[in-house]
Amino acid sequence: MSGDYHGSRLPPDARRNTLWRALWRYHFRHRIAAGDCVLDIGAGYGDFINHVVARRRIALDQWPGLRDHVAEGVEAIVAKVTDLSGIADGTIDFAFASNLFEHLPQAAFARTLGQLSAKLAPSGTLTILQPNYRYAYREYFDDYTHVAVYSHISLGDFLRAHGWEVIEVRPRFLPLTIKSRLPVSMMLIGAYLKCPFKPLGKQMMLVARPVRV
Repeated sequence: MSGDYHGSRLPPDARRNTLWRALWRYHFRHRIAAGDCVLDIGAGYGDFINHVVARRRIALDQWPGLRDHVAEGVEAIVAKVTDLSGIADGTIDFAFASNLFEHLPQAAFARTLGQLSAKLAPSGTLTILQPNYRYAYREYFDDYTHVAVYSHISLGDFLRAHGWEVIEVRPRFLPLTIKSRLPVSMMLIGAYLKCPFKPLGKQMMLVARPVRV
C-alpha cells in the first residue's frame, strides 16, 4: 500500500480489538478447531489472528510493523501476499483474508489464489471478508488504496474462474466500518451476528476451497 496507510487510513483503534474479540467468540471459534493451522493473509495489526485459539497461527503482511503487533505465539511473516513461499505446502487448515483483495489488482489476487491452493490442507478453506460494492458503493472509494471492485456475485465468479469452489456466501455479514457514532460492544456485535436481518450490512463473507482434480 502506498504512503503511510496505517497512519492516515488505519490508525490503531481500541474498537477494532473489541470487534475482533466478538467475532472470535460468536463466530470464528465455531469454525476453527483447536488442532488447526490458521493463516491470516494481510494480517495488519493482527486483529483477527491474535484472538484465534489454534495449534498454529501464522500472520503474513508486507508491513514491517506486523511483528510489533502480533500476539505471543503467532508466527509473523513479512512478505507480499503474492509470495507464500515461506509456508509449507498442505499445512493450512483455515486461511483468512479481511479487507485485502479490494486493494490488489486482479492479476495479483489470482497469483495469491494460485499459491494458496497448494498451501491448504486437503480439507482447507479460505474465508474472505471485505466490502460488498453492491451495498457500499457510496463509501467504497473513500479508501484511496481500493483498486478492485467486487460484489458477492463478482467475487464468487472470480474465485470459480480461478479454480475455486464457493461453499458459502453471506452478502451482508457486517457493517462497513467501526468509524461511526454507533457503539461498538461485544453484546451488540453478538446480537447483530445472530440477527437474520442486516440493515447496515455492507461487508460480505465468502468461504471457498480449491477444486481438487
